[in-house]
Formats: sequence, C-alpha cells, structure tokens
Amino acid sequence: MPDKGLYSFAVKTIDGQDRPIADYRGKVLLIVNVASYCGYTPQYEGLEKIYKKYKSKGLRILAFPANEFAKEEPGTDPEIKEFCRSNYHVSFDLFSKIVAKGKPIHPLYQYLTTQTDFKGEIRWNFDKFLADRKGDVAARFEPATEPDDPQLTGKIEELLGS
Repeated sequence: MPDKGLYSFAVKTIDGQDRPIADYRGKVLLIVNVASYCGYTPQYEGLEKIYKKYKSKGLRILAFPANEFAKEEPGTDPEIKEFCRSNYHVSFDLFSKIVAKGKPIHPLYQYLTTQTDFKGEIRWNFDKFLADRKGDVAARFEPATEPDDPQLTGKIEELLGS
C-alpha cells in the first residue's frame, strides 16, 4: 500500500539530496518554516536545545527555509546552511528553500495547510506543525511560540510517550 499523508512526500535536503518524509516513520516530527533575517530567527537556538533534549526519545526537527515573509530568507541553500551552522550550531535537518505560502506552494506545505486538522495559510516564519509517530499532524503552534514553550514541549513529550 502506498504511503499517505506526510509520508507520501519527498523533499530536498539543504545539500540537494532527495529525502522521503517516510524515512522519519516512527519519529515525532516538528516541521518549521524558517528564515535567517527574522525577528524569530533566534528560535534556531531554542529549536536546537529541544532537539538535543528529545532526539534520543524520537524527536526530529525538519526546518524549511522560506522567503515569503518580508523577504527574510534571501540566501542560497549553501548560505543558509552556513548561517545556521555558524550562528546557531544547528544539527537538526535543514532542507532546501521552499515556497511555504503562495504560488507555487511546495506540495508538503499545501498538504499541511489544506489537508490536516490545522488548516490555514502559513502566518509567518517559524510557524510550527507537530506530527505524531504515525505521521498524523497533531498540533500547530504560532510563529511567536518559543520552542521551549510549555505547551509545545508538553505536546512533544505527550507524543513521544505514545
């Protein structure tokens, strides 16, 4: 039976390699559209902290650079990768820059914003979707929600425990 939902998508890593989301089967996924020149950019630090805290329990963070909001991600994939590594020591998965809102919206973001229980356009950089170990989107958090916010970490812990 072919994969459905989140697991039916393939994405490009920041290094240009194809990566099926199905490779993350059995993991809790925090999917975030990110940008290097945004008021929320310091959230990279918090994302890295929660990744380190929960990685061994099964959390994976999938970060998708996007330039739709005030052109806050103008860089190329190599520039974005270097920015994230040198400024925030990011070790979670970074992907190739995508379109998270508007046309041509990336199919993954089309799915997240129209086919889940958390419909609605991406509001700004650092909008967060949380998916359970089966690939079902279980929560969505506003861009202003810090990665260490108790509601977000509580939901992560709940999903990791299931």
